[in-house]
Amino acid sequence: MVLQAILSNASHPEYGQLTVPLPIPASEYEHIMEMLEQIEIGSAVKQDCQVDEIQGGWPALCRMERTAVNIDELDYLAKRLDSFDDYEKAQFQGMAERLQLHGVDELISLTFCSQAVTVVTDFNNAAAIGRRHYLTMNEGVPLEEMQRQDFREIARDLIEGEVGRVTPFGVVYDNNFEMSQLYDGRNFPEYRYESCVMEVEMCSRFDSEEAPGTTLYLPLTQAQIERAMLRAGIDNYGDMRLRFMESELPDAIDVALDMEHESLGALNEMCAAIQPLSREDVAKLGVVVSFAQPEYAFQIKHLADNLDLFDFAPNVQTPEDYGRYMIQESGRYEYDENLDEYYDFAGYGRNRMEHESGFFGDGGYIAYHGTLSLDELMMEDPSEQNLGMKGME
Repeated sequence: MVLQAILSNASHPEYGQLTVPLPIPASEYEHIMEMLEQIEIGSAVKQDCQVDEIQGGWPALCRMERTAVNIDELDYLAKRLDSFDDYEKAQFQGMAERLQLHGVDELISLTFCSQAVTVVTDFNNAAAIGRRHYLTMNEGVPLEEMQRQDFREIARDLIEGEVGRVTPFGVVYDNNFEMSQLYDGRNFPEYRYESCVMEVEMCSRFDSEEAPGTTLYLPLTQAQIERAMLRAGIDNYGDMRLRFMESELPDAIDVALDMEHESLGALNEMCAAIQPLSREDVAKLGVVVSFAQPEYAFQIKHLADNLDLFDFAPNVQTPEDYGRYMIQESGRYEYDENLDEYYDFAGYGRNRMEHESGFFGDGGYIAYHGTLSLDELMMEDPSEQNLGMKGME
């Protein structure tokens, strides 16, 4: 938790206050939205939450007190601030004070450009000041170049040649700072706060191809999806266009998906099924997908749900590899390395393959031992169609 906001309904103070931890934990998101709804605030699109108090180590944000904010904007701002180190914190707060910013939209944009300013909090070490300023002005400096710099001279030029503005967070040197309005009030700039399975961009099908979209980090809760749709001005799933951005999945899964024919609900359910899997099981799923050749996300979800029906021998590419893996590494046999020359690894591997439905993929060998055919295993349950898609249509 970065901070806490005490929120209320300015039109109905008698409804009381709600203390919201920020960033909002994913496990508490839907509950907090329900609590806000009870006091008739928390709109996905309106700035209807009055900030009565900001608690935490960000005094510059107290300028938002007694103003109205949008809860999702406030949550996004907290996520951005959570990544800041102590110096970035001083840069952000110094410039927020220097520019007298109090709007949450302005503060969101500031998080992307405040790193361009220099803030001095201690004038006792000129070399440290010069080094910090040089690194602020020059990204990715090689060590050899750093060693050639006279940081005391750089600090002297900064202090004597530039105008510094005193703030409670240090003396701020603007460095010809330009405020970029990266947040347009609708689509949050791309920023992955937590690990996710897949990133997709959501746009209205009525928007042009060049129009900015809303980035979704799957899986999400249904409430998060619906609020993102409202922010994007999308009334129903039929008006949505999806663009694949990137994923943490094997290439075989990415290639199998056709975004023009996928639904957000099916993609989200697929990602929710994959997220709890170990790295090894995700690699296994990639080979299973190459074997089963699914065409839709819901089919990949069914494969992920039934991974235990597949045996996986990683990095195996030949019958001999397979036989060696089964005898030496699978744990099914007591292997004696002193008898290694007497084992017929290739023969044993071929024998097993003759009695099972198997496949050599890029990541290893997969054998399916389920009772259903693969088509039946991947078949969508009609009762699950459009699951999680209700309420917005």
